[in-house]
Amino acid sequence: MQILDDYINKVKSLPPAPRILAQLLTLLNDAEIDAGRIVDLITFDPGLTAKLLQRCNSAAAGLAEPVYDLRQAVSLMGFNAIYRMVATVVGEGILGSAQRGYGISSGELWQHCATAGLAAKVIADKLGAETELVFTAALLHDIGKIVLNGFLEGAYEPALKLTGVSGQSFLEAEKSILGVEHAEIGGRLLARWNFPETLVKAVWHHHDPARACPHQQLAGYVYLADLIAHCLGQGQGYQSFAIRGRPEVLEMLEISPKEIEDFVIQTALSVEMANWIIPHRS
Repeated sequence: MQILDDYINKVKSLPPAPRILAQLLTLLNDAEIDAGRIVDLITFDPGLTAKLLQRCNSAAAGLAEPVYDLRQAVSLMGFNAIYRMVATVVGEGILGSAQRGYGISSGELWQHCATAGLAAKVIADKLGAETELVFTAALLHDIGKIVLNGFLEGAYEPALKLTGVSGQSFLEAEKSILGVEHAEIGGRLLARWNFPETLVKAVWHHHDPARACPHQQLAGYVYLADLIAHCLGQGQGYQSFAIRGRPEVLEMLEISPKEIEDFVIQTALSVEMANWIIPHRS
């Protein structure tokens, strides 16, 4: 644990903790959601409020008339839709920059994570899981890369060499060189940001869901969403396929290979319809 904290503590320019997502996730579990509390949380950040209203009023939102305040937006669109908009605005701010230590250009990490988020929603809707929790875990699954990026810049070429010589995945090369991997760093960072334990474990073990006890199922959803994003060409950087095949995930989630094919197709359609997966300009 100490080595994870050491890496995080050494980063000079971490983005602000997205505490609003953790707080809104807590409200999702409230049987009687208080729209006023939701609005108060969001309007505390004027920049977020402005971006959210802009997205609510975009053509893709499908509203019959413009909305001018968040209370109206929550009433018309529902808490879950508003939550996903908040999550994507916050996520893009955190994950949108270039991560040159991983060979990732501006916008690429965000596109990958956003696609994984959409895949997670498709999976959760089909399997009856907690949609917003699954969506958020997938959206943030690679957040550890923003921590390790700077440390990997000097070691990127050796890491690539390891993948070629030994047949390791880039994930394994990352662990060999740095002593840590981005998934466990991401999980630790989210724990420090007070996200729910189930989400922390899912991110921490999204490359090996069986280790996420007792939250293997959520980790399995994130693993599968990550895999689907790669299948759709939304991997990021060179040697981006750091995913080892985990056939046990099929049994864990009680799904068949044919269902995965359906998830890929449905995710591709969702990506086509989404207006918020937009490449950044360097």
